[in-house]
Amino acid sequence: MNFQEALDYLYSRLPMYQRIGASAFKKNLDNTLALCEHLSNPQHNFKSIHIAGTNGKGSSAHMLASVLQQAGYDTGLYTSPHLKSFTERVRVNGEEVPQSYISEFVKNYRNIIDAIQPSFFEVTVAMAFDYFSQMKVDIAIIETGLGGRLDSTNVILPELSLITSIGYDHMDLLGDTLPQIASEKAGIIKHQIPAVISNYQEEIAHVFEQKAAGEQAPLYFADQIMKIEKVRYEKHRTVFDVYRKGVRMYKNLALDLRGSYQINNLPGVLLSLDLLPLHDFTIDISDLRKGLANVQKNTGLKGRWQKLGENPAVYCDTAHNVDGIAAMLQTLQMQTFDQLHLVWGMVQGKEADKILKLLPNDAKYYFCAPQLPRALPVADLADAAGKVGLQGLMAPSVNQALEMALSNAGKNDLVFVGGSTFVVAELENL
Repeated sequence: MNFQEALDYLYSRLPMYQRIGASAFKKNLDNTLALCEHLSNPQHNFKSIHIAGTNGKGSSAHMLASVLQQAGYDTGLYTSPHLKSFTERVRVNGEEVPQSYISEFVKNYRNIIDAIQPSFFEVTVAMAFDYFSQMKVDIAIIETGLGGRLDSTNVILPELSLITSIGYDHMDLLGDTLPQIASEKAGIIKHQIPAVISNYQEEIAHVFEQKAAGEQAPLYFADQIMKIEKVRYEKHRTVFDVYRKGVRMYKNLALDLRGSYQINNLPGVLLSLDLLPLHDFTIDISDLRKGLANVQKNTGLKGRWQKLGENPAVYCDTAHNVDGIAAMLQTLQMQTFDQLHLVWGMVQGKEADKILKLLPNDAKYYFCAPQLPRALPVADLADAAGKVGLQGLMAPSVNQALEMALSNAGKNDLVFVGGSTFVVAELENL
């Protein structure tokens, strides 16, 4: 079995949430536990940090991984979904898992997979844990896929748990109120394991407090401890100072991610790193500076306010829910341009009406749809956009929509591509 045959098997035989939606979500950990048992429980062979949240967990995971590998630790990183290649999901020290490992894993465990009938995500989680164990990583940063309590990754016992900002997303599976969603995310908080909450949100703080109390877990609201101040957005980086309880800890830290929303992620990342010495990890200031300044280089992170072209400026971002897109628009408003062109596509179940109402009326729109069953048909998207006063052209693919935008844009205009992770993933020049 070669790599492509292994992927064809995984994609064709296993239910995949990103493609078909809620029917692929397994509401228990039984399959993951069964797979891990067959693999001799590799999740017990490495230390980890577990990350959940609605927005910011991917960026936070990459920041943590970058700093830890800069400090000399062999660092695993598990994230989802991938943008271009399946191997992006599993990395060690920034290097993607070899294709040969994927094909061998599927070949060796195909009979077990057929017997257990797990989801696509459950298999990739078990595969990642097995790879991290074989590579003998010092620590792995593990991002949940969806939720937390019932997420397949929730079979690990981490050094600490990090929960980023909570918003409305996947309500059909996680609940339709913020406390309900927060309760699912809080499911990663373990007995006596420190829990870091990136942002204090008054409506849901009690959810984390109650869960942590029940688990006897130390609880920290990071933005109440770490303050990000004197923020400056430069051409290729964000520069800021960090204060802890009123005392300046760091001056002129630089982050190579420019989205203004990253300021919400930094307190959780910085406090998590501050707590790690309690777990035998030493990170000095030079490692912290270099790690944050080189997140993209060290980890291969893509799609977070990523610049793709000049004259006109072309940006993309994977924000895909109400809160994420609102934060992305704040960054967009900070840019200087003559005319805004939006290449926009979405998947179903993402509160299209609420999201479209956030978008600027004076932009020129190019509506498209990613190539997957969950995609919101382009005609339906254009119709919904028209109802809130957004008019534009329709294109048969993401890249054709981008070509249309570029042909209409002047050199001082800005072209933005977004609305869904899967729209960004289809960009040929990503």
